Amino acid sequence: MAYVAKGEKDYDATGAQIPAAKSHKIRITLTSSNVANLEKFSRDLIARGRDRDLRVKGPIRLPTKVLRISTRKTPCGEGSKTWDQYELKVHKRLIDLHSSSEIVKEITSMSLAPGVEVEVTIAS
Repeated sequence: MAYVAKGEKDYDATGAQIPAAKSHKIRITLTSSNVANLEKFSRDLIARGRDRDLRVKGPIRLPTKVLRISTRKTPCGEGSKTWDQYELKVHKRLIDLHSSSEIVKEITSMSLAPGVEVEVTIAS
């Protein structure tokens, strides 16, 4: 009877099996008001993950939050009633990785683009 190996396993020089690193589901949340920097950073992050043969999902684009402020132009309240309107758009992207936490530290060690905030959460 022939035996067939079900999967390739790594062995050290003594022939003992090397334990596999525990794989985690890691969610990276990117937030920025500058879309160009956000897209470039997410593209670079995904390219680094795929270079290491990781399962990568994303970028998942979340709805843009628009923060609006309307203020009177005149400081004293006299004169015509004219208003200034300002808005700030906040863009968000999600990227899911399946790997060990050491590899994620290596991937996310790249320099941040200005204005991009990164939040990493590990869910077993």
